[in-house]
Amino acid sequence: MKMVIQIAKAELRNLFYSPVAWFLTISFLVLFAWMYTTQLYMMVKMQEAYMEIKPDFKDLGPFPLTMAFFMPPNGVLKLVLENLYLFIPLLTMGLMGRETQMGTIKLLYSSPVKLRQIVGGKFLGIMVYNILLVSIAGVFMFTFFFFMRSPDYGLFISSVLGLFLLACAYTAIGLFVSSLTSYQILAALGTFLIVFVLSKIDGLWQKYDILRDITYFFYLPGRTSRMMKGLIATKDIVYYAMMVFMFLGFTLIRLKSLRESKPWYVKTLRVVMVVMITISVGYFLSLPVTTKYWDLTAGERNTIHPNTKKVVADLNEGPMEVTLYVNLLGGAAQYGLPEWRNEYLNKVWEKILRFKTDIRFKYVYYYYYDKSMDGGALAEIFPGKNNEEMAREMAQAFYVNVKKFKPYSAIRDSIDLDPEGQRLLIQLSYKGRKEFLRTYNGSEVESTFATEENMAAAFKRLAHPESIPRILYTSDNLERSLWRGGEREHHNFMSKQFSNGLYNLGFDVDSISLEKEEIPSNITALVVADPKTAFSETVYRKIKKYMDDGGNIVFMGEPGKQELLNPLIRDLGVQMLDGNLVEPTWHEKPDMVNPYYTRAAPALADEIGLWQVSEKWKEEYFRDTAKMLMPGVAAISYTDSIGSVKKPLLLTVGTSTWIKKGKLVVDSADVKYSQEDGDVKGSFPTVLQLTRQVGNRQQKAAIYGDADFINNMRWKNGEVINRAVYSWMTENAYPVYAFPYVWPKDNLFLIKPRTAKIFHIASVWILPSILLITAIVVLVRRKRK
Repeated sequence: MKMVIQIAKAELRNLFYSPVAWFLTISFLVLFAWMYTTQLYMMVKMQEAYMEIKPDFKDLGPFPLTMAFFMPPNGVLKLVLENLYLFIPLLTMGLMGRETQMGTIKLLYSSPVKLRQIVGGKFLGIMVYNILLVSIAGVFMFTFFFFMRSPDYGLFISSVLGLFLLACAYTAIGLFVSSLTSYQILAALGTFLIVFVLSKIDGLWQKYDILRDITYFFYLPGRTSRMMKGLIATKDIVYYAMMVFMFLGFTLIRLKSLRESKPWYVKTLRVVMVVMITISVGYFLSLPVTTKYWDLTAGERNTIHPNTKKVVADLNEGPMEVTLYVNLLGGAAQYGLPEWRNEYLNKVWEKILRFKTDIRFKYVYYYYYDKSMDGGALAEIFPGKNNEEMAREMAQAFYVNVKKFKPYSAIRDSIDLDPEGQRLLIQLSYKGRKEFLRTYNGSEVESTFATEENMAAAFKRLAHPESIPRILYTSDNLERSLWRGGEREHHNFMSKQFSNGLYNLGFDVDSISLEKEEIPSNITALVVADPKTAFSETVYRKIKKYMDDGGNIVFMGEPGKQELLNPLIRDLGVQMLDGNLVEPTWHEKPDMVNPYYTRAAPALADEIGLWQVSEKWKEEYFRDTAKMLMPGVAAISYTDSIGSVKKPLLLTVGTSTWIKKGKLVVDSADVKYSQEDGDVKGSFPTVLQLTRQVGNRQQKAAIYGDADFINNMRWKNGEVINRAVYSWMTENAYPVYAFPYVWPKDNLFLIKPRTAKIFHIASVWILPSILLITAIVVLVRRKRK
């Protein structure tokens, strides 16, 4: 080991007594300083602009500045990674060639120094220099502790480690190439070419299974992606260690072949052995079972939520099978093709594989099309062509082999995909039970495949089928429909096509005809949404009995139809008042009322929107933002009664709203308050929460004065409160919420743009100048000696 250290010291002396190391150090300093300070000034300037338009500015809320500053796609470290390969070839080009040109190689061979000590010492010398390069980045990262409040230091540690490991891998490659030729320029060009290819190889031959795995293995920067996000995985460290081992092994074989005469097959066998050891060790230590992870980010942003971990832990009675169904002619098909396989596994499933390692992946490729899938859009592109002909055309467009895809008829007997719209789809199988994970119209892998909440809901349904919540909409009196796409209906909120629809959050949703069917006793809630006609005696009796038995229920009314629901809710001590609530403003019609959330709303469930509302209440200069639009709403009144608890969830402001009696005309003259006409001013609930004990069962009910706030056009407006109510009715078992309910601490810069500008000048001009002067002094003094 002493000899290795002596050789490393000699290599470092050679480096710093030549202009190359100084030139590279200064160049790296200027490059990193320019990218760092430019980004810093831009983001500080952005914060100052935000402060000017928001007088009560406190911080940037949920925006983590550390991650935004350094991370891809536009972060500083991404730019450094993209340019790192430019520096290493110049460092390594003379490692072995210089010894040959100066004639010292024969002295090394004749001395009692082993080849592995020579190779190890030279690699160690450059590795120390790599530490110097990386420390430049580390020093700039350290300044963040002065520029920002509570920076995410864990991310710094993992990022610097990633840079260092990548630089070491490049160094091993450069050392090997240097052993192949005594011409330093040729060695530099060879190293540059190899490193450049290995830095860009990830996009090549991704359509072919074997070649995709090979190119993924040799894509050097790809293994830093996790570390750049603050996640350290043992398989990434092992990967870079094995790449260093492989190229140092190649170097030893090359140098040994120059000293001895062996048949070609012996040399080839040595190379094969090194490659096999590298692949075997790398493969074994990269398996999910043998991989360990450390999430160093604040709040563990790269790790699934504790709620999701708990659900995954319940899947402990056997393996889970994950089958991806890819319809070549269906929606989102491109993300299911073989070329996206690694993206699919890494970005969708790796976070789950960390906690459940026995997941088996399968892929089924088929083709099928009918006009109901996209309204005939694809048929217009391929007029007059049948499914098989369309599949050939699409296969050519995607550069895939059409023989890989079966007709849908070949798999129809094993699975019915018609109800799922023949889109890209994942089926989960566990202990004989099956669930779907749906895909959406996203622009990248993460936004196309299921969210963490979708996955957690599907896992919970697999592990605990007895807990699946079921919601039924009544349908006998022209209530809002789950199935129609008209503006007034409630299809979108429940729909399979949206990741935050109740279907994809674990709920079973259906309609029921009470004229023909009895209400099941095991449902989560019955929804009576804006009936247009009076209930028949049969329907009324069944709803009344369900309520008397303590079943959970949701009523949604509308102005002008209060008397249709009042007979049912009267027994709950609740009434919808006659007339229309109005709130005249400059921006909307007077019946567009904006009630405010009450303190009871965030207590319903762990909805991120409601949590944000509760956080706003803590602000010193809280502005009126915690409200929700209800287009046409009836006021609700209630009386307190023994055994029941009633809490308004949304409440109007008494100074600006009133109940308008009589006919309301919203498109002519301004609506005026008229006490003579019976108008009533005040603060009125528009959504009411009710809990009461019925026998040994706790009944939960929600009464809404409006049904349009969740219709197909406005469902985004009311989804938070409505979803929270359904969560409350499931005892918060569903949805499985997976939001980080805490603002990041690194959400405020502590400096002004002027300070950032001064730091830019000092870093880009003054520091490199000092380093340049130091280099000149050292080199001149060395030359004189």
